[in-house]
Amino acid sequence: MARPVSIEVWNPNGKYRVVSTKSMPGTRWINLLVQQDCRVEICTEKKTILSVEDIIALIGNRCDGVIGQLTEDWGETLFSALSKAGGKAFSNMAVGYNNVDVNAATKYGVAVGNTPGVLTETTAELAASLSLAASRRIVEADGFMRAGLYDGWLPHLFVGNLLKGQTVGVIGAGRIGSAYARMMIEGFKMNLIYYDLYQATRLEKFVTAYGQFLKASGEEPVTWKRASSMDEVLQVADVISLHPILDKTTYHLINKERLSKMKKEAILINCSRGPVVDEEALVEHLKQNPMFRVGLDVFEDEPYMKPGLADMKNAIVVPHIASASKWTREGMATLAALNVLGKIKGFPTWSNPNQVDAFLDENTPPPSACPSIVNAKQLGLPVSKL
Repeated sequence: MARPVSIEVWNPNGKYRVVSTKSMPGTRWINLLVQQDCRVEICTEKKTILSVEDIIALIGNRCDGVIGQLTEDWGETLFSALSKAGGKAFSNMAVGYNNVDVNAATKYGVAVGNTPGVLTETTAELAASLSLAASRRIVEADGFMRAGLYDGWLPHLFVGNLLKGQTVGVIGAGRIGSAYARMMIEGFKMNLIYYDLYQATRLEKFVTAYGQFLKASGEEPVTWKRASSMDEVLQVADVISLHPILDKTTYHLINKERLSKMKKEAILINCSRGPVVDEEALVEHLKQNPMFRVGLDVFEDEPYMKPGLADMKNAIVVPHIASASKWTREGMATLAALNVLGKIKGFPTWSNPNQVDAFLDENTPPPSACPSIVNAKQLGLPVSKL
């Protein structure tokens, strides 16, 4: 028998039982569930990552839906337990769902929700922050000051890279990649080279228009180029930011061979998925190229780093905080709750999961729809006409 798990309960007499495996930012998500007659149980265990056994204990004998986290292993075992408890809804509080066996969920008739549409600018901002911090060696300089090592100005002290007029490379020019590119181009007047299987027409038009504006103002115009290969981006760009999806084709996309193609003083940023980068190869490259710098928000074997990475002064490492702005995290919690609530209530799915402002407006009730169900088609769920 699974051991009891500590919980916090809202609306104990609610008709529907919804479990959240973690406390989530804000209270709107709780209020929306309670207003629709849900009993909300929030796990309060002092564990960063819950085990499968912990979550089975949370699900119990009767559960209508679960809000989970990307650190949890949602596969056959958990979806079987949720189905036996009468549950038909699960939502990750994340846009990604690599931790979820969607086929297993579909087999048991469980809808799988995720939370796109609120992470674009926030994630792009962190990628831009890491780019600036790496180029100007801010983290190294901060540690130097705190250690009491500064005893006066020196001409060579923490000399970094100027971004203005350099080339930013983007691999994966979707919503986040394009938002990041715009920040770097408009903020630092960088030129763009990008690689994507699909043409980023809106991004190209933006760079063209901004270049014309700069030229009319008497400044050097910015330029753009769509590369014919990813290797071309690696060879040309001064700062490279990774924004691909993670699948078999992008696993270890950045490996020893591709790292060797980059400039010796290049900057590599990864706020996408950890396994996109061969971390062991990266550590060796950092050792051999002290002016090569990297900014990482994600890691190959989270929450762990490969041996040696933490010791590298030319690496900036942060704990998967790309979406960690108050507005975004509260929005993710709201969308995850509404995914579960919508399935419980029999609502249709939203027609465009990347346009979710209607769900986030706190001054009006959210639409009667599930914001984003990734296996809606497999389950034959209707699409909202709102």
